[in-house]
Amino acid sequence: VSLVESGGGLVQAGGSLRLSCTASGRTFSRYAMGWFRQPPGKEREFVASGWSGTSTYYADSVKGRFTISRDNAKNTVYLQMNSLKPEDTAVYYCAAGGPFARTRTSSYDYWGQGTQVTVSS
Repeated sequence: VSLVESGGGLVQAGGSLRLSCTASGRTFSRYAMGWFRQPPGKEREFVASGWSGTSTYYADSVKGRFTISRDNAKNTVYLQMNSLKPEDTAVYYCAAGGPFARTRTSSYDYWGQGTQVTVSS
């Protein structure tokens, strides 16, 4: 599975961005999809994940502001980010994993190259 993220950029605090991640292959719907981020100088951290649009999981720091969704017909997963804060600045990665993948990076088998999100104060 090849994953390509897009939609990152520079936004002011309080603004919104929508990230997209498009996957290759015909079995996209079988994968749990996750979003992770790596702030400058820090380790990669969990942001959100979803399995076939039913169960979703969010980091406490983004609950109520970020929404993960997927369109299996387009092999694409989205991350809608609202009310952005400077501390959301990071490289954002999407990842694909088996049906039990949730919040741990080790549960995901495939990763995109990442897209930069910068939130200015």
